[in-house]
Amino acid sequence: MSWSERLQSVFVAVAALAGLGVGLVTPLGAMGEHLVIPALLVMLIAVFVQLDASHLKDVSKAKGLVAVSLVLNYAFTPLLAWALGLGLLGEQPDLRIGLLLLLVTPCTDWYLVFTAMARGHAGIATALLPVNLVLQLLLLPVYVILLGGEAAMVDTGTLLEAVGLMLLTPLVVAFTLRWVSTRAKGEQWRDEHVNRWANRIVMPLLCLAVFAMFAWQAPVVAESGTEMLLLLPPLLAFFIILPLVATGIARIMRLTGPQRVTLTMVTTARNSPIALGIAVAAFPDRPLIAVALVVGPLIELPILGALSQIIRHRDKTAPAEQGSAAISDR
Repeated sequence: MSWSERLQSVFVAVAALAGLGVGLVTPLGAMGEHLVIPALLVMLIAVFVQLDASHLKDVSKAKGLVAVSLVLNYAFTPLLAWALGLGLLGEQPDLRIGLLLLLVTPCTDWYLVFTAMARGHAGIATALLPVNLVLQLLLLPVYVILLGGEAAMVDTGTLLEAVGLMLLTPLVVAFTLRWVSTRAKGEQWRDEHVNRWANRIVMPLLCLAVFAMFAWQAPVVAESGTEMLLLLPPLLAFFIILPLVATGIARIMRLTGPQRVTLTMVTTARNSPIALGIAVAAFPDRPLIAVALVVGPLIELPILGALSQIIRHRDKTAPAEQGSAAISDR
């Protein structure tokens, strides 16, 4: 894991504080409104262009793990998010929606880094990435409408437009770019140039989007600073409950060490960049929802770093990279 990956949460926090300062002491904050969505769109294109569907074949080699991960991500987690929001943020509808958007979107990028750090199965983890991306694309509007209740207060058409803009559009652009570059220059050139370029700009673009959003909404953030602290209990509860549940189920199923690590990481890590894009596009007049989504990775990334060491697979004779030899067909 590179030093820049280790410091992601620090970079996001610095970007948020810098944007807040600019927005409070200068008139430039209003310009942030015009930067947030473009920065997030380009960032998502950079994330999606690195996706490789060739790993999907690994899904069939670990059917039990895949099935459990889908149940945890798309049945258990939404219900847990709804319960945590209702129980701990009942009087804060915007924070509830922000929490819901964050927790119902499984990660499609940085969980791979933490899975590798913990010696999980890289093939299965990568194979689940496009599966989770498609499912959250289809199910996110359903979760917001069904579980958000009156707190959501968003037109279905508006929500679908936001999902189309912030998920479907960058996905189509990314796969078009990937296809064109492969046909024109070959896979090696694509990996060495397009993918490397895309990997390098993701974090700067995320920081730019966070900076612009906090500069734009600085007065709202300043007025609601204490309310942000209310997000800590439900977020901490989630990042304690999910690893415990995933690890417990993995032991009951007698999954191999790399599979256990993979199940824990793929069900714990969340997709705050995508959730942030949806929040900005679908709820432009409710900035507290988007601000709540920036708090998520500030808590999540350090926890994932610690978790990767706690659940690390210790058997060095059977590393994750050995692939299908370490997978039992369940």
